[in-house]
Amino acid sequence: MELIISEYQYGERPTVTRPSRDILKHLGEVGIRKLVDDHYNLLRESDVKGLFPPDNDEFEAAKLRSSDFFIQILGGPQYFNQNRGEPMLVRRHRPFNISSEARLIWLQCYQQLLPLLDLPEELIISYWNYLNVFSSWMVNSEK
Repeated sequence: MELIISEYQYGERPTVTRPSRDILKHLGEVGIRKLVDDHYNLLRESDVKGLFPPDNDEFEAAKLRSSDFFIQILGGPQYFNQNRGEPMLVRRHRPFNISSEARLIWLQCYQQLLPLLDLPEELIISYWNYLNVFSSWMVNSEK
């Protein structure tokens, strides 16, 4: 299985296709939260660690918000909407300098983790395809 990172042109807004809801059925909320936790822990050690809160409590809160979002996207309870309102992630990420390089690192961390999941390959690819496109929407800086 090859998880290829698509090329990105600044300002692109490609169509996003939601991942299969079967991912949540297979992993459960606990599995999604562990995936996000592992992802954030890799990011905290990466070259984009400055995009994340240095305070441990704030960092844990960011993980929770992110896992709530992904659980919701996968057809689970509306935790994100209940706790934060409509996602509006482009606007929420605007205060952070997210470059195409930051996107690349974010995706590379998922490249490490997704093959380790106990999921059928087609579900991993469904999730990857979503992340690959979704991530381009978050890029808000050419530098």
